[in-house]
Order: sequence, then structure tokens, then C-alpha cells
Amino acid sequence: MFARIGIKFAVFAGVAAIFFAMGALADEFTQKDLQRWEEQYQKVVQKGRALWTSPKLGTNGVACAQCHPNAANTHPETYPKFQKQIGRVITLGEMVNWCLRNPLEGKPLALDSGEMVAILAYITHERKGIPLAPGKH
Repeated sequence: MFARIGIKFAVFAGVAAIFFAMGALADEFTQKDLQRWEEQYQKVVQKGRALWTSPKLGTNGVACAQCHPNAANTHPETYPKFQKQIGRVITLGEMVNWCLRNPLEGKPLALDSGEMVAILAYITHERKGIPLAPGKH
């Protein structure tokens, strides 16, 4: 009986050791990885900037950058927060969609679309280094 318990424990310990070892490797990456990821991130940020400065997101010729040059006064670090225009706590993506529908007179983007990800990457990139302050006005 004790032999069976010992074998089960040994198997459990072996499996646990493998999982822990795999977890340790999962967080290891090379300088080449970091460079590739930064390049991909910067491409998405640039796509976001192009969308931000383009009047094509709306129907009235207005671009996000006309009211928010360089994503000024967007304060992504404060989301999620209560937004008066909508009457509830929302995410930054929902606020972007409110602006697309209202000032730009355009259609909202799917929150998980490539365009929304690019816009959010651009907005947050412009505020890089600012501490998070969710809910702040």
C-alpha cells in the first residue's frame, strides 16, 4: 500500500516538475524576439496614427486628429471610467466608437477589429509612461 502511494507521489512530483520547468521557459525570450515584437507593435501604432489622421473613419470629412492632435486629451490611462455622454462606465474602445458615431458621423468599429486595436495602440502609445489612473476625471 505504501509503495502505491510512493509511486503515485513520484509520478505527481515528476509531472509537476515538468509543468514548472515549462512555465520557466515560457517567460524566456531573446533580444531577437524583443526586436521583432517591437517592430510589429510600431507597425500597428503607425497604422493607428494613419487612421487617427484620416477623415475616412467618418462621413463628414472630420478626422480624430482635428480635435485630438497626437491623441491629446484622450487620457487612455483613465479608462475604464464613467463617461457622461454615454451615462455609464465604459472602456476606451467604447469612447472611440462614440466619437466615430457622433463627431465623425461614421460607423463604430468592432472592439476586437484590427482598426480598433491600431487606434488604441496609437492613443496609448502617445501617453506611454503615464501612470494608470482608472476612473479618474
